[in-house]
Amino acid sequence: MAEIIVPELAESITEGTIAQWVKKPGDKVEKGEFIVELETDKVNAEIISEEAGILKEILAEEGDTVLVGAVIAIVEAGDAAATPAPTPAVEEAAPAPAVEAPKAAPAPVVVEESSSTERVIASPAARKLAREKGIDLASVSPVDPQGRVRVQDVAAHGTAPAAPAAKPAEAPKAATPAVDESRVTVEKMSRRRQTIATRLLEVKQSTAMLTTFNEIDMTNVMALRSRKKDQFQEKHDGTRLGFMSFFTKAVVAALKKYPYVNAQIVGNEIHLNNFYDVGVAVSTDDGLVVPVVRDCDRKNFAEIEDAIGGLAKKARDKKLQIADLQGGSFTITNGGVFGSLMSTPIMNGTQAAILGMHTIQKRPIAVGDEVQIRPMMYVALSYDHRIIDGKDSVGFLKTVKELLENPEDLLLES
Repeated sequence: MAEIIVPELAESITEGTIAQWVKKPGDKVEKGEFIVELETDKVNAEIISEEAGILKEILAEEGDTVLVGAVIAIVEAGDAAATPAPTPAVEEAAPAPAVEAPKAAPAPVVVEESSSTERVIASPAARKLAREKGIDLASVSPVDPQGRVRVQDVAAHGTAPAAPAAKPAEAPKAATPAVDESRVTVEKMSRRRQTIATRLLEVKQSTAMLTTFNEIDMTNVMALRSRKKDQFQEKHDGTRLGFMSFFTKAVVAALKKYPYVNAQIVGNEIHLNNFYDVGVAVSTDDGLVVPVVRDCDRKNFAEIEDAIGGLAKKARDKKLQIADLQGGSFTITNGGVFGSLMSTPIMNGTQAAILGMHTIQKRPIAVGDEVQIRPMMYVALSYDHRIIDGKDSVGFLKTVKELLENPEDLLLES
């Protein structure tokens, strides 16, 4: 008999929601077969069975929230479908595998000798935080049903008792009006949508965000793309030349010129990133995700287009991994694909800035002493004013504008 356990996906993920069971009790299961989809704050994970046999029991229903390490199903080895005649009592009376679960994935777990001589199972991050705060791990109450202490448990230690004292329990009830379901359709927020909402509020409340604008004459880029797109596609095995590669290369060049735009605040320090991992915002049915294109300074136009196309497809197919979303130093978002003329994008996570692209619209502009109709795009740079001065933000956006209006210079930067 084998247990299906919620696996550890990343240090920051402690729970998930059962999105869909693809097998039902009594179904035959092959070793390595995908049997349940788990929705987490960042990605959807496919959980497989480590044993071949029959799915005997499902312990968590669709929509249930489950902790990492929790047992969510039982697979009975062999082909004995639903005939547990021999020893059902013995099987149920020996829940030893629940103790074995942490041994199945021991890599991120450390057994710590506490000051009270108890042996405590804790993650490395939890152990480090406990030492920094002078907290005895044995005194920490873990949320994990297997007893593993995680960094969230240590962080909450000592603060939890204050919560009941505030007693605002009646307020939410009074503030929640009755819903007339004949007039209002009630829709539960997905885990990912809740996470997006929380992160956006955190950025707004914890940064000194400001936005500066400019506009780009797209005439030369569009002309170059029109001339070269067929040759480009033939040379690069069908890869299409889009605008995103031009903007990405222009952003990298501007980041090199204005390094504080490629930085982040860590405590009382400014960390200047010497890499150029650019996040590209992708809209999905579940909300906005920002997969990261790595080392954009080392990629050519075709490699950037391939990377963006591949990540966008993975996002739409719900195949993104945690690694696809981590570590970006700057973000580009393109509201223009939906027709947005101008916006003030919100920064992504701990990054210091984000570039917003918008729709290309023909407008009359002055070219020398003449008025001409040109394809124009408004661009916006939202930035953290704590580390980026107005001079650098305006200079950054002006550099992007100049490179895109003179794409031959952009090619020289590659």
